[in-house]
Amino acid sequence: MPSRLRTCRGVSLIELIVTMVILGILASLIMPLMQMSAIRSREIELHRNLRIIRTAIDEFKKNYDRAIAGKQILPSMDKSGCPETLQQLVDGYDFGGLFPYKKKFLRRIPPDPMNPPPLGEEPKWGTRSYADSPDSTTGGGEDVYDVHSLSEGTAIDGTKYKDW
Repeated sequence: MPSRLRTCRGVSLIELIVTMVILGILASLIMPLMQMSAIRSREIELHRNLRIIRTAIDEFKKNYDRAIAGKQILPSMDKSGCPETLQQLVDGYDFGGLFPYKKKFLRRIPPDPMNPPPLGEEPKWGTRSYADSPDSTTGGGEDVYDVHSLSEGTAIDGTKYKDW
C-alpha cells in the first residue's frame, strides 16, 4: 500500500518562499544597472548631438571665411562668421554665390536628451556667442559660437551637463 506522502506532489511553502527571496535579490541587483545604462545612453546621445551641432557651426564658419577670402562677401566688423541662430544652420545661408544654392548644414536641430522639448516644440539649447567668455551660461545673442545643454543635472562622471 503506497503511502499518502508519496502521491502528493507540489511545492512546499518553504521552497516557494526561498525562490521568491532569490528572485527579489536578483531583481534588486539588476534594477540599478538598468537605470544606469539608460542614463548612460542619454549621455552618449548628448555627446553625439553636441558634436553634430558644433561640427555644423564650424563648417558654417569655414564657408563664411572662404566666401570672404574669395571676395563673395565683404568683411564686416560686427560679424564673426558664425551663424546668427541655430535655425540658420537648418534654413541655409547664401554665401554670396560661393555655392549655387543656399548651403544647409543640418536637416533639423537635434534635441537635447537631458532637457527634451515638449511635444511639438523645437529643441532648445543654451548658446554662447563669439564675444562671450567660455564659461558664460547666457549667450550674447549676436551669433552662435557654441552650444550647451540647458539641463542642471549632473553626469555619471560628476560633471554638469551644461558644462559639456
